[in-house]
Order: sequence, then C-alpha cells, then structure tokens
Amino acid sequence: MFTGLELADVFRRHGDAYRRAHDGHLGRVERRVMSAVELCRTAALGGHVEQCRDCGVIRHAYNSCRNRHCPKCQGPARAEWLAARQAELLPVGYFHVVFTMPPAAAEIAFQNKAAVYAILFRAAAETLRAVAADPRHLGAELGIVAVLHTWGQSLHHHPHVHCVVPGGGPSLDGTRWVACRPGFFLPVRVLSRVFRRLFLAELQAAFEAGELGFFGDLAGLADPAAFARRRRELRRVEWVVYAKPPFGGPAQVLAYLGRYTHRVAIANSRLVGVTDGHVAFRWRDYRHHGKVKVMTLDADEFIRRFLLHTLPDGFHRIRHYGFLANGHRAGKLALCRRLLAVPAPEPDPSPTEATDRSHRCPCCGSTAIIRTTLPRPWRSPTSRSSFWNDTS
Repeated sequence: MFTGLELADVFRRHGDAYRRAHDGHLGRVERRVMSAVELCRTAALGGHVEQCRDCGVIRHAYNSCRNRHCPKCQGPARAEWLAARQAELLPVGYFHVVFTMPPAAAEIAFQNKAAVYAILFRAAAETLRAVAADPRHLGAELGIVAVLHTWGQSLHHHPHVHCVVPGGGPSLDGTRWVACRPGFFLPVRVLSRVFRRLFLAELQAAFEAGELGFFGDLAGLADPAAFARRRRELRRVEWVVYAKPPFGGPAQVLAYLGRYTHRVAIANSRLVGVTDGHVAFRWRDYRHHGKVKVMTLDADEFIRRFLLHTLPDGFHRIRHYGFLANGHRAGKLALCRRLLAVPAPEPDPSPTEATDRSHRCPCCGSTAIIRTTLPRPWRSPTSRSSFWNDTS
C-alpha cells in the first residue's frame, strides 16, 4: 500500500538530530546526500511556474537535486540510460550473474570503498571474461554490463555486483558467433574459484601499494602478518557466485536493467511509517522464500544504515566490459551483428515523444505554455554545496 512517505520526510524530521549525534564521524559525502534528499523538489532549489494560455491552469515545479542517492531523482536518469542501452541489445539470450564477497572482505570494503569496490568490479568482469575465453567452456569474448549494489533488503552492508551478459560472443579470432548451451551459461563453481583468486590477488596488491586504510575494529589489519592471516581465512571460505535463469529476450533484459541500474538503497514505496522516532519499512526475507515483512528501526539506526551505502565522489556504479567496453563498443557490436546476420536496430523515437509530452499542458494538452523561472533562494558561500550535481 502506497503511503506517500518519502526518505526526505525521515531526514527532515530526524536529520538534524542525527547530525548532532554523529557530528565527529559524519563525512562530507554523507552530509551532502542528506541535504540533497531533504531539499529535493522544494523551493530551496528553485524551479519554474508553467501557465497554459488556453485553459489557464498554473503549475509549480521545483528542481530536483539530481543526487544519485535520492529515490525521487532516478526516474529520468534511468529512462535516459535505458534509451542509450536499447540500441546495444542483441537478439540472443541473456544471463544474470551475481558476484558477492564474504563478510570478512565486505568489512574491509566498507573502510576502503573506492579501492575495494573497484577491485570487486574488475575481479567479477575478469572472471567472466577469462572463463568464457577458455575453449573448454565457451571460447568467446563476452560483453558485460555490471552494476554495483551495496545493500541487502534490511539495509545492512552487503556489497555485490550484478552482471547482465549475453549468452555468447564472437570467437576469439572474430570469425563466428559462439553461443552457450541452451539454459546454461558458465559453471558457477569455476566462476567462484576464479573470482576468489583474482579478488584476493588484487586485494594483496592494493595492500602492498599502501592503498588500503584500517581503523576501529580493523586497525590491526594494517600489520602485514594480520592481513596475511585474513587473506588465508578468505581463501578457505566459499565465495558465492550465482547465475540466475536466462531472460526470455532483449525486451525482458531492458525491463530488468531498468529495475536494477538506478536503484537506491531503499525506495520511497517501501516506507510504511515514520512515527515516535521510528521508521517502519517493508522488506523481503529471502530466508523465508521472499516473504514480505515489516521492519521497524529507530530513526537514528535507519539513517545510519541508509548512509552506509553512499558512494565516493566520482565512483561509477555502472560499468561495461568486454565487447561492451566504452572504448570499442560500436565496432564490436557491429561485428556481433555481422556474425549473427542481424541488422542494426532502428532509432527509437519514444524518448523524443516523451519529451514532447512533458511540454504539454496536463489539463488540456495544449503546447501554449508560458514558463517563468523561480530562482533559487540566496545562500551564503559557507552553506552553498554542489550536491545537485552528484549524478556520477
């Protein structure tokens, strides 16, 4: 049931108390995220007034914060990103593979987000590429769209990478298309072991290069002997790689990507109540067959859990590898279509049509709209921030 509650309501009611209570430990990124969500689509960010010349209806619209952690700002960004991806889909089956690090590695990642999340991306992508290139498994080059998620349903820190991969690719000599077996992609046991080896090798290299920092309960890991013991522990446990059943076709892939790529830790639709200093929200308990339950947390704890998932400035949580890598994507996709004997897709006019609709009166449909800008209220230089530009 939709309650109309927003994450912004939590921050507006309890954000100041949280800032005071955690003043010495709250970072710049976390403060900016809280401010952005609180002010999103309010007069504080300015906006515009639209008046229809034909029917006279007047509509106020305030600017969005455009922060990638804000639940209200992901729709337009998602639509724009999906429009660009639609032309890249191939008429083949697609698979969804999830790479997860164990808790002993996740706590290192939390204290070294930029370095270890990047290692997670590279290890997952290189695992898929290396295993797929092996003639014993596929003998082909893959294209990979990888998306980082750092949360579980209860908002605990749970970093993992979702990879969407076509079920095949060009042969290593580029002369033919190699398709995987129907309903089967790559052996997950092999993927798991290669992933563990590559991740731990990169983690060791980062440690030796002085790229990792440790504090609090993990401060002891700064000692090389203690870090070596942690690596040995991680080598002894199983690393989870999960391959989901294949999608039905490119249209389903696009719908799936739309749900995953621009998701934030919690959507507004999951909020149930904000009362008496507590926040209640819906979550799925996958240990009980995905049963939907309601969890109630103290507002301070709810905000703490949400802020666990803020990302460093400039960190890209959607990445492309293999024949979908940015540097040679167009040429490689042309090769794939040639090997598959399929034409390039026609341009999709729907984004333009959607843009046209957004400039029509919602009451009568007229395009005779008078638009007046509402300036952003003046703010002192010390209070000014660039949170509305955090879209990376």
